[in-house]
Amino acid sequence: MRRFFANKWFIIALVAVFLVAIIILGAIPNSPLDKVLTPIRAVSNPIQSGIKGFGGKVDDYWAAITDGVAIRKENVELKEDIARLEHEVQKNEEAIIRYEELKDAFHIKDTFSQYDIFGASVLSREADEWFSVIRIGAGKEDGLELAGNNSYAVVDTKSNLIGRVIETNNSDSKVLPILHEGFTVNGKVNEVNGAVIIVSGDASLKKKNLCLVTGIDENVILEPGDEIVTSGDGGLFPQGIPIGVIESVDYSDPLNVKATLRPYAEIDDLKDVFIMVPYEKEDVSDTSETDTGTEDEQG
Repeated sequence: MRRFFANKWFIIALVAVFLVAIIILGAIPNSPLDKVLTPIRAVSNPIQSGIKGFGGKVDDYWAAITDGVAIRKENVELKEDIARLEHEVQKNEEAIIRYEELKDAFHIKDTFSQYDIFGASVLSREADEWFSVIRIGAGKEDGLELAGNNSYAVVDTKSNLIGRVIETNNSDSKVLPILHEGFTVNGKVNEVNGAVIIVSGDASLKKKNLCLVTGIDENVILEPGDEIVTSGDGGLFPQGIPIGVIESVDYSDPLNVKATLRPYAEIDDLKDVFIMVPYEKEDVSDTSETDTGTEDEQG
């Protein structure tokens, strides 16, 4: 048995050497084996061509798969880039809008030069009722502090009346908006010697974004579209802050004429507000008495 296997491997080795010798001699130009191998080549060449063609197709198929994977990856990356660019564009558009709003707000300082203007962002609104109380990001740490029964007018970027400050904390404050039923302001028709009225919030009207107008003199004629501004009476709100326009008038009771007003301010879309704090008046009397006393002593 061992001799058989030994002879077997010996025969295989001889055949391999023989085939290699034939291949080498056949590759030599004008070799006698060249003519002998010609018929074999006639059969083997198509087989080799077929094998090469099949290998090429396999390579092409594999290249198509790898290219498809690469294209899908590029598409994912491109979609991410597009989404990122769209987000940047949106941020830039919002920044432009905010810039225009804040640029308009500088006119508040020019119009009401006797007031300090504190800017603040809207943080949140109470969820229990519509437009109940607005919380803003400015408080005692920012120099905004209520003393006694004081309150400050709050306007939007276009100087339209929003409401008034009712509470200040260290880092934030609460604003009672114009639509709240606890809010009241003295107003007037925006014309020379315009009629004086009272604008207040109303529980039944605030869901329609409307305010109630009362205190209308029986001799006064209000019409829809009349612009109402603050009258300045009472000292809390400076004169001339735009409030809104008359929506409708009810003359059914001549002794109790009522109207509705649509505020200019869009309470539900607020992002920034401005608090108007009047300058503190200096006590001129103490200074004059001191100066007089000094002059008397010098005299």
